[in-house]
Amino acid sequence: MKKIAILNGPNLDRLGKREPEIYGRATLADLEQALRAEFGATATLEFFQSNHEGALIDKIASLTDAKCSGIVINGGAFTHTSVALRDALLGAHLPTVEVHISNIYKREDFRHTSLTAPACIAVITGLGLEGYHAAVRFLLKG
Repeated sequence: MKKIAILNGPNLDRLGKREPEIYGRATLADLEQALRAEFGATATLEFFQSNHEGALIDKIASLTDAKCSGIVINGGAFTHTSVALRDALLGAHLPTVEVHISNIYKREDFRHTSLTAPACIAVITGLGLEGYHAAVRFLLKG
């Protein structure tokens, strides 16, 4: 059974409360429950959220050492600012799919650039929480 990690960066612990007109009303717990319901019988899912860049980097390193099969990452604002997160993903040598709940290209200009996308095999943007489901499905096929 493949092990897929779902990593979420800053402010994603506020899903359902923070800017629901952009991110929707579902919480991170709702997302976890929905992913477990769809994929729990076919994959081992590991969830991690942190508002701290170093904690995400440490988690990526531990997933590499634990022989994780792939990563789904929503780096939040770190997507647009963190060379360190990009380097951690590149160094992990794990298939990674970057996910954005909103369409980053319909938002502020600074969100149009992802520093982490070149370290990923795919990017899903603007599908809401369905983007996470699509990312896990894609990783399970690989």
